[in-house]
Amino acid sequence: MKTLLVWCVVSTLAVLSASGTAEQKLKNCNEVRTAYSSKGFNVNDVPNKGVNGAPLKVCPQGFSCCTVEMEEKLSQQSHTEIKAPVSRLSTNLQATFKQKHDHFDKFFRELLKNAEESLHNMFVRTYGMMYVQNAELFKNFFESLTRYYASGSAAVNLESMLSDFWADLLERMFRLVNVQYEFSDAYMECVSRHTEQLMPFGDVPRKLRIQLTRAFVAARTFVRGLALMPEVVNKVSTVNASPSCVRAAMKMLYCPYCSGQVALKPCQNYCLNVMRGCLANQADLDTEWNNFLDAMLSLAERLEGPFNFESVMDPIDVKISEAIMTMQENSMQVSQKVFQGCGMPKPSMAFRSTRSVKEPTFTGRFRPYSPDARPTTAAGTSLDRLTNEVKKKLKHAKKFWSTLPETVCTGERISPGDECWNGTAKSRYESVVIGNGLANQVSNPDVDVDITKPDIVIRSQIAVLKEMTTWLKAAHSGNDISVDNAEEDSSGGEESGSGCDSPSCNTDQDMYFPMPPKHEPPQLNPVVRNPSAGGASQGQPCMALALCGLALALLAPHLR
Repeated sequence: MKTLLVWCVVSTLAVLSASGTAEQKLKNCNEVRTAYSSKGFNVNDVPNKGVNGAPLKVCPQGFSCCTVEMEEKLSQQSHTEIKAPVSRLSTNLQATFKQKHDHFDKFFRELLKNAEESLHNMFVRTYGMMYVQNAELFKNFFESLTRYYASGSAAVNLESMLSDFWADLLERMFRLVNVQYEFSDAYMECVSRHTEQLMPFGDVPRKLRIQLTRAFVAARTFVRGLALMPEVVNKVSTVNASPSCVRAAMKMLYCPYCSGQVALKPCQNYCLNVMRGCLANQADLDTEWNNFLDAMLSLAERLEGPFNFESVMDPIDVKISEAIMTMQENSMQVSQKVFQGCGMPKPSMAFRSTRSVKEPTFTGRFRPYSPDARPTTAAGTSLDRLTNEVKKKLKHAKKFWSTLPETVCTGERISPGDECWNGTAKSRYESVVIGNGLANQVSNPDVDVDITKPDIVIRSQIAVLKEMTTWLKAAHSGNDISVDNAEEDSSGGEESGSGCDSPSCNTDQDMYFPMPPKHEPPQLNPVVRNPSAGGASQGQPCMALALCGLALALLAPHLR
């Protein structure tokens, strides 16, 4: 009984002592005046001593160092203060990936420029005036590659462009190795139509098409993904806090002022619940954000391996030269097949008058490109170095949105333990910490969140990320679906062999290839002549339907 009496007396004295301390602080609001003016507000807004807090809308009512006017100004300050750390983190993220985008974009563009200059210098030394007179063909080739890198299929159909390049190159070389003949435009059309069948350049065009398609689709899609990240972060960071969020932030940050406890910080769990309520919509971005980052990381692996843009562009001059040498070595066989399929051309009158002029030939031998030598070719760096750096940043950016509350509610912004502000007094915060995301806020004890009204801006960015992830996954297989998805879907989404859906993509078998083997050009159907016509048809090109190798193939069995 005595023990109980002593305990009651001690407790009463403690309460009276605490009450006396708080009451003493409320008798004069000097600390509040100092702290309030340090925020840039007029010190005269603060009463000299505690006043009746009944009119207050957010903070506890009773004797208070706050007025309604102070409460409104501190609410605005609360809005600024909860937005500041989120804005700072978002700005840093934007700056990081804006820089990474610029580095990759500059690197890829310089690789294209360096490859063009390397080819020009090599071909001037090797082929001299024959190259100079045909230099616009190669200039146009690189211009088309650059436009495809910049704008994709909307600007250049890569497969058609490459087919046209090889057909044009064959036409020019065919004329050079057969200067003793005259060729009409119709005849050269027949030659062009048989480019793939003749394989005058060996297997180089096929391999180069696959390599260029994979590398360019991967490079431009990856750069596009890097460009998207700052855009998404910028748009999401502009989403304003709701009135209920501002109200909760005011209660958390500045209601201690009203009781004269200006140094009192919120409890960590209390802060987490407030920030998870305020950032509920942003947290819903996390799933698609992480899916997008995973797709970026997977494509980065492709850039380091079989879709390595640097390893395709750096030796492209050697590859094209190998194709030219293959054509040179097989020129007689190629010409014979063309003459069989398209007819004998007319002898050139100009050639007859200048028989002393030697037929131009191509000279020069180039060693195959070695994959062991990957020089630092552009922008003072290499693709491997760039991808290693960006992969670290991409991994670090995962769960950015869902971890914002934890990032904000740390350090000097909160008070550890029980000596903290719980929303009503200096004591332990008893409520359970709720989960992230809009749906979980139905049970948030500190922020009123309407879970039936998701933020439109954030929902639109979720859709943007989802679409970009689809493009990244397609690029991972060597396909570009960023333009005209409907058309690609109707054709099965294939890229004429440029895709890469099998495990073989993980090897470098198509990345570096040696001097192409000599291929015996496939037989074209010979021109069928009427014996009764004698030699009248000799030396004449195939005319009308006979120009078409397919027509010859169809007619030949019936005329034998």
